[in-house]
Amino acid sequence: MAKYAVVEIPGGSAGFVATDKGVSNVVLTGRGPSQARQRLAEEFPHAEYDPGLLDSFQRQLRAYFAGRLKRFRVKLDLSSLTAFQRQVLDRCARIGYGRTKTYGQLAREIGRPNAARAVGGALGRNPVPLVIPCHRVVAGDGRLGGFSAEQGVSLKRRLLDMEAGRPANRPPLRRCRGRAAG
Repeated sequence: MAKYAVVEIPGGSAGFVATDKGVSNVVLTGRGPSQARQRLAEEFPHAEYDPGLLDSFQRQLRAYFAGRLKRFRVKLDLSSLTAFQRQVLDRCARIGYGRTKTYGQLAREIGRPNAARAVGGALGRNPVPLVIPCHRVVAGDGRLGGFSAEQGVSLKRRLLDMEAGRPANRPPLRRCRGRAAG
């Protein structure tokens, strides 16, 4: 039987669904806990609300948003994904805190150098954002691309800024292209 819980985070809520195999879905929303709980109930009608579900994972979510956690340690249930999607997400899970890779880099790392778009599609269906940090994958030209959370690219930017130690509401540093001065 599936169960779900909601954790209040800065700027909203993180809800998650777990089966007996592990966490199967993470939903990031700009809504308050009661609204997030209602959304999860509608989106996952087969799941039962359990506020104490995976208390250690709830603590990890709070610690991540407080800047005290760099890697989640929780069992996952990715049984709903294809083999290709699992391969992409496995590779994405290896991207370190505060680092980024491009869709093309991930495609090359899984031995499919021409599959950057397919990699993007697999990441767009990541059912457990944050735990598998698809927000750390950017376009080849440095643009952020998409993000499946309710707040989209703005949340992706906030997460990347937080992980890089940049203050909120400050533009990210850009890489310079061209010759070095001096």
